[in-house]
Amino acid sequence: MSCSRGSGGLSAMMRGGGMSSGKKLQLQRRIFQLFHLDLWRKGTPKKSKPSALVGWFDKKDVKAERVVYTAEFAVDAAFGEPGAVTVLNRHQREFFVESIVVEGFPSGPAHFTCNSWVQPTRVSRDPRVFFSNKPYLPSETPPGLRELRLRELADLRGDGTGQRRITDRVYDYDVYNDLGNPDKGVTSARPVLGGDQLPYPRRMRTGRPSTTTGKSTNTLYHHCRGAINASAESRMEYPEPIYVSRDEEFEEGKNEMLSEGALKALLHNFMPLLVSSVSPDIRDFAGFHDVDNLFKEGLRLKQALHDQLFQKIPFVRKIQENSEGLLRYDTPDIIKKDKFAWLRDDEFARQALAGINPVNIERLQAFPPVSRLDPAVYGPPESAITEEHIIGHLDGMSVQQAVDGNRLYMMDYHDIFLPFLDRINAQDGRKAYGTRALFFLTAAGTLKPIAIELSLPPMTDDCKRAKRVFTPPADATSNWLWQLAKAHVCSNDAGVHQLINHWLKTHACMEPFIIAAHRQMSAMHPIFKLLKPHMRYTLKINALARQILINGDGVIESGFTPGRVCMEMSAFAYRELWRLDQEGLPADLIRRGMAVEDPSQPHGLRLLIEDYPYAADGLLLWSAISRWCEAYVAAYYPSDEAVQADYELQSWYAEAVQSGHADKRDAPWWPRLSTPGDLASLLTTLVWLCSAQHAALNFGQYPLGGYIPNRPPLMRRLVPAEGDPEYALLVADPHRFFLSALPSLTQTTTFMTVIDTLSTHSADEEYLGERPDEAWTADPAALAAAREFAADVRRAEEEIERRNADPYRRNRCGAGVLPYELMAPSSGPGITCRGVPNSVTI
Repeated sequence: MSCSRGSGGLSAMMRGGGMSSGKKLQLQRRIFQLFHLDLWRKGTPKKSKPSALVGWFDKKDVKAERVVYTAEFAVDAAFGEPGAVTVLNRHQREFFVESIVVEGFPSGPAHFTCNSWVQPTRVSRDPRVFFSNKPYLPSETPPGLRELRLRELADLRGDGTGQRRITDRVYDYDVYNDLGNPDKGVTSARPVLGGDQLPYPRRMRTGRPSTTTGKSTNTLYHHCRGAINASAESRMEYPEPIYVSRDEEFEEGKNEMLSEGALKALLHNFMPLLVSSVSPDIRDFAGFHDVDNLFKEGLRLKQALHDQLFQKIPFVRKIQENSEGLLRYDTPDIIKKDKFAWLRDDEFARQALAGINPVNIERLQAFPPVSRLDPAVYGPPESAITEEHIIGHLDGMSVQQAVDGNRLYMMDYHDIFLPFLDRINAQDGRKAYGTRALFFLTAAGTLKPIAIELSLPPMTDDCKRAKRVFTPPADATSNWLWQLAKAHVCSNDAGVHQLINHWLKTHACMEPFIIAAHRQMSAMHPIFKLLKPHMRYTLKINALARQILINGDGVIESGFTPGRVCMEMSAFAYRELWRLDQEGLPADLIRRGMAVEDPSQPHGLRLLIEDYPYAADGLLLWSAISRWCEAYVAAYYPSDEAVQADYELQSWYAEAVQSGHADKRDAPWWPRLSTPGDLASLLTTLVWLCSAQHAALNFGQYPLGGYIPNRPPLMRRLVPAEGDPEYALLVADPHRFFLSALPSLTQTTTFMTVIDTLSTHSADEEYLGERPDEAWTADPAALAAAREFAADVRRAEEEIERRNADPYRRNRCGAGVLPYELMAPSSGPGITCRGVPNSVTI
């Protein structure tokens, strides 16, 4: 019917479902008895009359698991343009509304992108509000929508009290007081992260009750001085699920991927645990062939043990027969092209530029390296590496010439590990050093390691052993000592990568910005629309991490050398190292001395190592993101005053800093938010961290780190010195000694299973430059800018492909050398070692 006759038409695409099963539920045909809808206009406040709804009918073009319903309704001829829809669910169970389209008005169809679960009236009697896809700054909100805009934000903020239900939509903050389980005893307690003692970003509040002990976790945790005024959150009565707002839950594609990963984990971890419990003599790898067999044949059992297990535990035969493929691990990319590349020094160095963690390499700007730790506690700050150690590896240069010529580089994990070493090395089966690795940039543009320093806390009885320096080997014994020293560097690199660069900087530090966005910016705000795809799944994956990964005795503590002090190291790094103004790619490269400003270069920077794959490819995506954000911001903010007057925008940023990063709120380095340029820069950094930076640090974990000898996440032995009893063991059987220093069989298989899942793209992944919902905005200027951004991303991918085929780029092309594809934006599902999702989805 035409609007001139006072009527219109509506269609809604919906999915039904239950909370527990997650399965789709076909909505009843007589849905008009169970579903109430009101239409709100944009002008003066007015909504359609309850009697306006005539009836609902199934559309014929029903898609799989989705149902499109249509309705006709009558409204006043002067109703105007529809701007909001309120929905009340009188069904027995929740349903998911994907979108609503209203037709029959002179202004044309009105699109309402919903993508939200609507709870039944028995759960919530308040109707849900959905706004049309036309963006509005707060000052431009039509009068008819202002009250709804404010009411919706108030609902999302909640009142900060009570325990959250899984049907809730409230976003709020809390400290990390849920990592330990002190109700199980002191050894299960963990310190609260967040506060003066252990500063940390805030996480999503759940409101679960305190532990039954009623005491602060930090009081129980004897390593922490004093107590933070926060009680530990109980994990005993509420093991799962950890609350996130209902619309943050995973959809089917992600759940299916995680379910497959859980099955793999069950089978991969069950058999090694079973075997090691029955036959303790094979808890360690006897030789490298045992590691290789994980990929070739799965877990091989001695025939006697094989028969013993089949007789005593009959279902083992069924598992092995039915799950043979799952028990065998996929061969990691790192050994597919060259099985022995990991042993070479050039490969060890190449991975600092194009590996899992290419963000810690830095240019050495003064020799020798110097610690920033208190010398009264940790001894002389100067490195033990001297000119004599490295002068023979500098191609005829002096050390000063190499420094001045930008030829010396370093991976420095001395200061981050040294304060924790006594507690790390006191744990059973954990041994670590504070490490430094020095590299020389060759004329070919590749790096070669020239010295490794391993440091322990100063010891009064033997100060010489506190700092040891290893250089490239000259004989068989020194070769194995060198290999052990490199393994310790890799182990520290793995810990810093996971605890700091990956978890802290791309997961935890982004969570406050996501929470604040939902609390302070309306869904119709243009900046919320820009950020929305970059917030997908992050709160849910972070909640799962608190449940099984970073929690006490979880995967991270079990699999990485720092063990029980893992999260305290992460908090130490947050306090000492994290600054939002240095998290953007150009600022980070300049801070590490890897680039200098150069306006003549395409990205305004000149890389001092030209073939630095992470940085070179990253700048392509950074520039594309930057241009997109600048164009988008320009469409809404013509002046500085427009940015400053946007109270939702200013409240978002202020709350993210003041509440979400409360322990750093007084820091002087927080970026300003006063101009369109400030806003575009801030958005570029956030989008970069949630997309490209996270992808570079996450999706190579199994392909590049699944072969444990290449990159052990945990070390169990120190490097023996001549005269030590262990030194004789090393000389007698270097292979076995080296493998005994690495993770055990069960530690290895557990770690491999976890990073297998973490490296997997789900089938519903949305990649950089993609917006599957074509009706995400009604603004033509924003849509045009989005199309140009997508084209920019495609051009970046084409350039990355060209670079990977360039034989002069030796850090990504050559005999047995893996191409660098972690910044290549597109990917299929599975483990692909490429693909840049829009958000932190795993």
